Amino acid sequence: MIDFSPLFRNAIGFDRLANTLEHAHRSDAGGYPPYNIELAAEDQYRITMAVAGFSDDEVELVVHQNILKVTGARKADQEDRTYLHRGIANRSFERSFQLADHVQITGAELKNGLLNIELKREVPEAMKPRRIKINQDSVIGSQVRAA
Repeated sequence: MIDFSPLFRNAIGFDRLANTLEHAHRSDAGGYPPYNIELAAEDQYRITMAVAGFSDDEVELVVHQNILKVTGARKADQEDRTYLHRGIANRSFERSFQLADHVQITGAELKNGLLNIELKREVPEAMKPRRIKINQDSVIGSQVRAA
């Protein structure tokens, strides 16, 4: 386990960053199920998870406080089967992804054993940088010249 407490002592306002790093370190879950994260376009992302054998009613996506949680719960086999070898993973899973501010889920699709989750970052106009025009003859400038 990695101790992030020195970050809390030396930095003000970065406690969320330290929590994010600690969460990422703890939540690997042994690499199951495997996934890709790709940049689909500017400000558009895609998470692809290999969930072979899961149907769409066995997979659930929940977003809460910038954390996307993907869970899969397999239904019990209805048939009596005798396996000589069982190499296909038949276990439930839970995987979490920390989302940046203003990232929204725009869609999800389960096809051919791959779960594709589409994301888009939409920064509100009020949060985007804006250029401030500097006037030559401002009221402040004319008061300074008069004095």
